[in-house]
Amino acid sequence: MARSDARALIRYALAGLALTVMLLWAAYLVRGALLLIYVAALVAIGLSPIVTRLERRRLVGRRPLPRWVAILEVYLLLIVVLVMVGILVVPPLIQQARAFVTAMPDLLHRAQQWLIARGVLSPSQELSVGEAIQQTTVSGGSDAVTAVVGAIWGFVGGVFGLLTILILAFYLLLDSRAMFRSFLALFPKAERERVEDASHRISAKVSAWLAGQLMLGAIIGTTAAIGLWALGVPYFYVLALIAGVGELIPVVGPILSAIPAVGVALTVSPATALFVGIFFLVQQQVENHVLVPKVMERQVGVSAGIVIIALLLGGSLLGIVGAILAVPTAAILQVVFQELLHDTASE
Repeated sequence: MARSDARALIRYALAGLALTVMLLWAAYLVRGALLLIYVAALVAIGLSPIVTRLERRRLVGRRPLPRWVAILEVYLLLIVVLVMVGILVVPPLIQQARAFVTAMPDLLHRAQQWLIARGVLSPSQELSVGEAIQQTTVSGGSDAVTAVVGAIWGFVGGVFGLLTILILAFYLLLDSRAMFRSFLALFPKAERERVEDASHRISAKVSAWLAGQLMLGAIIGTTAAIGLWALGVPYFYVLALIAGVGELIPVVGPILSAIPAVGVALTVSPATALFVGIFFLVQQQVENHVLVPKVMERQVGVSAGIVIIALLLGGSLLGIVGAILAVPTAAILQVVFQELLHDTASE
């Protein structure tokens, strides 16, 4: 190789390395936006088969239903479901919260009496609810205010993020065919049929993942209703609905959904609250190690071991969001690796 060619190769390599570093750094800076785009793309891919079926089966005259109308129908169905859940959950929760606040002094007194009877607490150290709140405010008031402000800000950001995902998913669904044709044009003509087949398989897997999440929510909600009814907890159907919705949020969803159930059980008796906590603990263990791997293996076609590994890695990398995206991402990578292995084997 001539010296000038070697120098040119080194220059190109350094320029390529610098460009790669710049792109990776830019991606890191906009990682939040990229994550929203990825989630919106997953939602669009998952809803695409449903929208396509609505287009084909519902006709306006002799023409298929416009795609934007089919997308709006799916969105309207989701809104109706959310409103119905809110109507069922919010009023009983407010009523139970008021009852819990009313019973708080008696519950605190009984808890302290239990500690006093066992020598853990002296009678002079017993506090009223007001004194307990005052001490908490004095000892950690600034931390409490910071936590509340952070929680409110996180909730507002979550709402705006959800709206952004839904709006972006709407436009991705609307323009999906044109974008897919542009994507296919990047590949040689001989490979386009394989790429199209792989894309359809990815879409089917992501759609099956959404269906699997709904199935898991139904299973958890039904079993929670039966368990809470057997334990004599009031408003068990509402608490079971919360448990079913919480199942859609991996890792912390089942824990958060157990809190109102334990709180309501406390209005019955401390023993009932203890049994409810044990019930949700057992249910969560079964859900994590049996239900999620098996249901996702059946629905998405990803093995139970890969599902557990994906949940662990996703949760470690991105927390709750990573756990939510772990299974569909594993399904997509599975299809991509299958195609790459097919290429390697054919060579």
